[in-house]
Amino acid sequence: MSTQASRGDIAAFDVARIRAGFPILSRQVHGKPLVYFDNANTSQKPIEVIDAVDRFYRETNANVARAVHSLGEAATSAYEGARDKIARFINAPTRDEVIFTSGTTQAMNTVAYSYALPRLQPGDEILVTTMEHHANIVPWQLVAARTGAKVIAAPITQSGELIVEEFIARLNPRVKLAGVTHVSNVLGTINPIRELAKACRARGIPLLVDGSQAAPHLAIDVQALGCDFYALTGHKLYGPTGTGVLWARKELLAEMPPFFGGGEMIRTVSFDGTTFADAPHKFEAGTPNIAGFVGLGAAIDYVNRIGLDTIGAIEGELAAYMSDALKSVPGLRLFGEAKDKAAVFSFLIDGVHAHDLATLLDHEGVAVRSGHHCAHPLMQFYGVPATARASLAFYNTREEIDAFIAAIAKVRKLLA
Repeated sequence: MSTQASRGDIAAFDVARIRAGFPILSRQVHGKPLVYFDNANTSQKPIEVIDAVDRFYRETNANVARAVHSLGEAATSAYEGARDKIARFINAPTRDEVIFTSGTTQAMNTVAYSYALPRLQPGDEILVTTMEHHANIVPWQLVAARTGAKVIAAPITQSGELIVEEFIARLNPRVKLAGVTHVSNVLGTINPIRELAKACRARGIPLLVDGSQAAPHLAIDVQALGCDFYALTGHKLYGPTGTGVLWARKELLAEMPPFFGGGEMIRTVSFDGTTFADAPHKFEAGTPNIAGFVGLGAAIDYVNRIGLDTIGAIEGELAAYMSDALKSVPGLRLFGEAKDKAAVFSFLIDGVHAHDLATLLDHEGVAVRSGHHCAHPLMQFYGVPATARASLAFYNTREEIDAFIAAIAKVRKLLA
């Protein structure tokens, strides 16, 4: 993973102090120190985020945008302040392009039903890649089934890299939308979004990027990337669950009808008809996860204080150490060895089912993911039903990797 952080920044990084700020990292599991390697699923939360949510409920709790009393104004200010932080975090041209969602899945569905569904015709295509999460497949299949369109996939190599020329070759006039993950949740592959966006833009095809795995690790600049939609999930970005973001170009949002209807997303309502608010509120019907977004704002503040360059550098060193360690394990098959990749490692050990492996590792205090990782087509590509997955964050350590490798050795001996 590339980074601009200096060696001095890395040397000055105090991981013990950082870990002390994540309460859950000090706990034990089955009498063993927790080694949390499931960060691609959800990250742990720093005390600043926990305190922000707690403080909101203790001191500020009220609904947003519907009250002129002091608590309502304070809640609205905190909630909308989080929108400003996110807009800066992804370098959005305007805060009005930042839509709050429950996560990437809702963001994808919003694009599917508000943008794609009204436009698709029989024979149209939606282009994705073989490495996509189900959230970037299933919504397109649902709207395709209703319109006569179809979903097609660009291939990848055995090493887990997108074949860029094949993706571009599939950008024919039938394609009305393209979707691609920025960082694969299974392989860790970092896709060349700028190159893909340039090719899509040259053909007038909107590009949606699934940034769930990218936002916690890479600096995101939606203007520089050149995409049209960008989705991210708060709970992977050290924020609360049930939070997410859809960024979209303002001109696209203006053309999109709302996906949900209800309170707050309207200008006027009568039994003769309804007029809708402008974006972002047009897409945010009902009472939102206010405390969650206050917590997400605190998470962004936290990440900014550390710096994504520093985070990337630390995780890059951990990834290199992990890669070497895994390759030393007899009988281990690693999935995804792209040249440009994040600290995500999917693997199998000969003769051991992924679920059994994860269960036995848990008894050693090591938390890894097992299963298809919401990526059935990718599992089918590799011809396996499931893998185990270890995914790192900047608060992980080499010592934890050593404990993980020792746990694998114990499991292998146990099952020999």
